[in-house]
Amino acid sequence: MQGRIGSCALAVAFVALTSSLAAAQAWPSRPVTIVVPFGAGGSVDLPARRLAADLTTKLGQQVVVENRAGANGNIGAGYVAKASPDGYTLMLSPPGPLVTNRFMYKNMPFDADRAFAPIILLAKSPLVLVMHPKVPVRNLQELITHAKVNPGKISMATPGIGSQGHLTMELLQKSSGTKMNYVPYRGAAGSSTDVIAGQIDLSINFTPALVGPIRDGSLRGLAVTTLPRSKQLPDVPTVNESGFPGFEAVAYYSVVAPAGTPQEIVLKLNRLINDYIDSEIGKQQLDSGDMQAAGGTPEDLQKFIAGEVAKWGPIIKSAGIAM
Repeated sequence: MQGRIGSCALAVAFVALTSSLAAAQAWPSRPVTIVVPFGAGGSVDLPARRLAADLTTKLGQQVVVENRAGANGNIGAGYVAKASPDGYTLMLSPPGPLVTNRFMYKNMPFDADRAFAPIILLAKSPLVLVMHPKVPVRNLQELITHAKVNPGKISMATPGIGSQGHLTMELLQKSSGTKMNYVPYRGAAGSSTDVIAGQIDLSINFTPALVGPIRDGSLRGLAVTTLPRSKQLPDVPTVNESGFPGFEAVAYYSVVAPAGTPQEIVLKLNRLINDYIDSEIGKQQLDSGDMQAAGGTPEDLQKFIAGEVAKWGPIIKSAGIAM
């Protein structure tokens, strides 16, 4: 009797495995959706739409972008976490849903470490620290000295509580032993405008938004936050070069799927997206947004996320940032 039960169980498992492999080999047989957990037209939306267009050509099926904004990405990510793990629902995610939100939100609708299958790290985006020319500093080291002499007196515009700019400045202040006076804004546009007008001393934002003001002298670029220099701001040194070896604080764009997505599909997507990153059109599209190409394996993305969790958890907790 036990032998029959065991044989039946093995048969059922074999049929399930065979069906799973067959489904993976036939994938995709219908449109694929890339969920962007933020609104249309933003910094996450554009690379998602460019990637979707490339994958549409390569897969022979329409790849569409669906925007599901809210709760700093948690709404869209929660939707993906609960989606069927069949390869037809993916997500292009910035740091919040996969790394930093867990430390800021009391109630998360998913466990980021278990809910998603990593596919690939698409790219990283530098932020640039800028200052109004009236402030008597010319580089990051002079800013640190000025901030120590004038603790809490430098006004620092951030594009929102818990934003990547806010967290980056927390890391920089902890690394340098300084304290600045935060002025939080709703989004980056207002913060940049007020720094240009001289109402605020200092701000931080993604490079594309500040290239123009830096080039025309309205703002002084002090440092960018990636390890390599920005291609659009090659004369602005990195924080790493400015006395803080190894300093990196960036936005990044991770492609993930619901946990349990067949490995064959994950590896196929990984290969196709690596091909996009290495292609001339991929390089041009990433460079146009000052995004630094990443790529690699699913395991590389998993290790990168783990490192980011270890980096930002203590920073967010010590700063008491909560939503």
